[in-house]
Amino acid sequence: MAIATVNPATGELVEEFAPHTDAEVDARIGEAHDAFLALRGTEFPERAAWMRRAAELLEDELEGAATMLVREMGKTIAQARAEVRKCAAGMRFYAERAEDFLAGAELADPAAVGASRASTRYQPLGVVLAVMPWNYPLWQVIRFAAPALMAGNTGVLKHASNVPQSAVYLDALFERAGFPAGSFRTLLIPASGVERVLRDPRVVAATLTGSEPAGRSVASIAGSEVKHVVLELGGSDPFIVMPTADLDAAVATAVASRTTNNGQACINAKRFIVHADVHDAFVERFTAAMAALVVGDPMDEGTQLGPVATASGRRDLHELVADARDKGAVITTGGEPLDRPGWFYPPTVVTGVTPEMRLYAEEAFGPAASVFRVADREEALRLANDTSFGLSSAVWTRDAEEEEFFVNGIDAGAVFVNGMSVSYPELPFGGVKDSGVGRELSAEGIREFCNLKSVWRG
Repeated sequence: MAIATVNPATGELVEEFAPHTDAEVDARIGEAHDAFLALRGTEFPERAAWMRRAAELLEDELEGAATMLVREMGKTIAQARAEVRKCAAGMRFYAERAEDFLAGAELADPAAVGASRASTRYQPLGVVLAVMPWNYPLWQVIRFAAPALMAGNTGVLKHASNVPQSAVYLDALFERAGFPAGSFRTLLIPASGVERVLRDPRVVAATLTGSEPAGRSVASIAGSEVKHVVLELGGSDPFIVMPTADLDAAVATAVASRTTNNGQACINAKRFIVHADVHDAFVERFTAAMAALVVGDPMDEGTQLGPVATASGRRDLHELVADARDKGAVITTGGEPLDRPGWFYPPTVVTGVTPEMRLYAEEAFGPAASVFRVADREEALRLANDTSFGLSSAVWTRDAEEEEFFVNGIDAGAVFVNGMSVSYPELPFGGVKDSGVGRELSAEGIREFCNLKSVWRG
């Protein structure tokens, strides 16, 4: 796959980049390693000042950065601006809290281990490889980079090949803000070049957000090298609606959760599991609301849904929808690629999905929703958990006991009650089962790439 920006709204090539040579990759890893030797000797207040300055740069360049995101992956300009602002907020979050998160602790009773004092401390590991996807070209990287740099690590980034402008922008951002030269370096390489980087002894760990096959590959390589990994591998998130739910709010949130980022987020709600008592009313309102969305130029302020990011992504999405239709599912709106330049796919609602359909088990990455009718909460829970994924979930109910039933029973990294799955710097983010291992964000995220060292003093 070429390393190139192709505008998803038009299909036109914007800019192509030459891959880095092996020598250039080696040099960049060396820069990151040298930067680590310098960065680990700095203090939290100094790093925090640099991180705040990086946030300021992002905010100062908001319109240019947001336009870059629209051009590279097709999200609407409003959501692109929101992504840039979220990055700045995440950077400030870690600038303010990193020192507390990594403070370590004194053992209350050191005599229990025969010591005069015993404690723990967190120390950075070194150069971490980040393999990142295209759907949030800045946020996916920042949610790793901000805590990693604040902990004293440095990073090398292998970004998705269709967002090279974002990758190049990030290559310079932290250095411009004051971090030692080389603290964060972009590697313009194909996926086939990841193994060589991960096996480099100067690279001590890796984080990947992406597909399950990519995650398994990176985990296998890292395991053979005894290197730590954090993996976030997507999801097929359930959105459960019970009879006591506020149906108007549930429908409005369902539309937003299925179509945010043009339906291309790991924590988009994808499977709508609706109790029989409210199923028909939900489908009617959900279909109408999805059909009413304004699809168009993502740079237009009035557009609510832009294109799918790549031609192959639209093809894969339509194959799932067509397979379901061919096997008896009913499509209440959408279901065919739009006949216009670019890779537009309409808001689509599919009902009557059954286990023999690919849409039942595979993640639909785009604005296509599957709706299921269930008889009771036990069937809803079984269906919610009948997936290899376990990233996030949502439950709509005003019954407190029912709420606890789902919160305790759903196999996922998060449950949102009467709300939409969103990642917040304050909350740990990650999944179970095939959705990955480890956590990003919050205190847990910054500690993932630290050595928790025990210190014993006689």
